[in-house]
Amino acid sequence: MVRAAEEEEIEHLELGDEGTQNDDNRCCSDMEMMKEKFAKLLLGEDMSGGGKGVSSAMALSNAITNLAASVFGEQSRLEPMPEERKARWRKEIDWLLSVTDHIVEFVPSKQNTNGVDREVMVTRQRSDIHMNIPALKKLDAMLLECLDNFAGDHEFTYASKDDHKARSIKKREEDKWWLPTPKVPPNGLSEGARKWLQFQKDSVHQVLKAALAINAQILMEMEIPENYIETLPKNGRASLGDYIYKAITVEHFDPDLFLSSMDLSTEHKIVDLKNRIEASVVIWKRKMSAKDGRSGWGSGVSLEKREQFGDRAETILLILKQRYPGIPQSTLEISKIEHNRDVGLAILESYSRILESLAHKVLSRIEDVQHVDALAQNPSLGSLKRNSLKDSIKIQASGKFPYAVEETIKAQ
Repeated sequence: MVRAAEEEEIEHLELGDEGTQNDDNRCCSDMEMMKEKFAKLLLGEDMSGGGKGVSSAMALSNAITNLAASVFGEQSRLEPMPEERKARWRKEIDWLLSVTDHIVEFVPSKQNTNGVDREVMVTRQRSDIHMNIPALKKLDAMLLECLDNFAGDHEFTYASKDDHKARSIKKREEDKWWLPTPKVPPNGLSEGARKWLQFQKDSVHQVLKAALAINAQILMEMEIPENYIETLPKNGRASLGDYIYKAITVEHFDPDLFLSSMDLSTEHKIVDLKNRIEASVVIWKRKMSAKDGRSGWGSGVSLEKREQFGDRAETILLILKQRYPGIPQSTLEISKIEHNRDVGLAILESYSRILESLAHKVLSRIEDVQHVDALAQNPSLGSLKRNSLKDSIKIQASGKFPYAVEETIKAQ
């Protein structure tokens, strides 16, 4: 028996040694992967070393975007992320965010040396990064937690490939045929399940609003590239066109009425309107900053009117961003990201953008379930023509972004 016990102990020690060796191998593998990723970033994604790489800011932005696409790209259902993918996301996003620990600013500080007070300059993490990185990490955790909440039975499933009856139901977004089709009981969800689903939707809503707010704030801080400015027309009226110009410059302006008069039936038309308005705002601001007597909106427009029209245009842009979070980026946004050289802003912009995208995706999948539930209760709704852009949830514009972000995170 003593011999058997000794053999068992030896076997246990060998297994322990093997486990320790596996952990060491895993750590070495992670270290090598991290070295490879940062080497690629330092070379600006040009592994040939030929000096044709992009800037460090752009390389980091691309790295965060590509990581999110590879991790979240397969998340087409309301279900928890596999632990392996979740662990990979947390590990690799922490690697990329670690760069921000070394982005600092100088601030005055008092030091006492031999009883003498002296003011010296010390370093601390840059204030925008210090404020926004923890907020974005909180939003990140909230989204993953929301997906985890869909574990178990919540009265809906997804139709299999052979379930032709369920797959024949008209989709909420007909152009996205590849998405799985939700399946609910014949009479729809119970009242309890319906309220629970709405609660999850409201929670994701708050995350989306906060991510949108941070992203909008960061994009505003990025410099406008000269090559974008060179493409602008001479004045705001030429950028907007007569119809939009007249709609913005009416005496009594209502942004919701303005948007209801615009054709926003496709993503292309929404982006086109956004491009026109953003260009006019840039022209107006440049005219104002240069204190040029000529109007950025047209001839004979007073300084007060220019400021009023600019405020109206920015209000419209704010509402568009909030109502249609899933639309492609505008020409100005793409230009700013491509030509940005500030590594800190690049990380904040890309991180907030991918969280905004994931929140919008989860929100859309919840709306898919609600759509099928509505059809189960009232089949006649299936005959109505739907526009996924117009039917998407509309977030009211508050204009108080920092407060909204702070309150969303504090409430969790």
